[in-house]
Amino acid sequence: MLHGLDRAYERLTELAVAALHEREPDRLWPLLADALTGLCGGETLIYKLDDWSEGKGTLGLAPAAAVELGRLDDEALSVLRSGYPFAHHYAAGLGRSPVTARRIAHRAWSASETARVLGDALDLDQVLALPLPGTVAPITGCLVYRSGADFTDDQVRIAERAQPLLAAVEQQRQLLEQWRRLSAAAGAPEERAADCALTPRELTVLLLLTDALTADAIGRRLGISARTVHKHIENIYRKLGTRDRLGTVLHAQRLGLVPAPDRPPGGRRRASGGDHNGR
Repeated sequence: MLHGLDRAYERLTELAVAALHEREPDRLWPLLADALTGLCGGETLIYKLDDWSEGKGTLGLAPAAAVELGRLDDEALSVLRSGYPFAHHYAAGLGRSPVTARRIAHRAWSASETARVLGDALDLDQVLALPLPGTVAPITGCLVYRSGADFTDDQVRIAERAQPLLAAVEQQRQLLEQWRRLSAAAGAPEERAADCALTPRELTVLLLLTDALTADAIGRRLGISARTVHKHIENIYRKLGTRDRLGTVLHAQRLGLVPAPDRPPGGRRRASGGDHNGR
């Protein structure tokens, strides 16, 4: 299986590159979902980026899951939303490593209501949880489903290797959405970014530069090294024709690539800062 693992890790790298070049934030998780299903040996996948509960929250679906789950009634869907047995497992503080339902619940898994719904409605009987690392909600991330034997050790290992990618893509998605929201007032920010040949990753670094973050701080936000951040900054300087951070931020604001500081009554600029999620 070593060759298979090596190929899976290569595929994860390819997936990371593809994700970081995707300009549409809404396409990032569908891109991951489609690839992770096969990499982890699954048949379909659900992802959820907020609190996983029986009655609320939007489920993201791999294409196959969208068709299959569309056949479920509200009661059956509520059973799946309950997240058995993962909700209790992760809420108990037992780490954020990927794990299968059978390895947590053992024989109780096959007798559970969740397993019954999966078997009756979708002809699936195994589930692998792949949570986002660093989250605190019981389940935030992916559930991969399959029929037949439980997921293998190698497939669980691939899921674990995929966790940093999930975290990086989710951070990229949030920052791209923030950039679009904050830059919308300037009009057509995507066209301006394309004119400057800035990649989506460079845009997110540029956005964080406006918050006066250091390279180390930006690296921690994006899950990359400070050295990689410096490379992105150098590319931004070259593409915008600037030489330092302040000049870069001011020039980017004039171009409408990033929002200019608010001007409260009296004309004085309000200092940049605040919540990085735009709240």
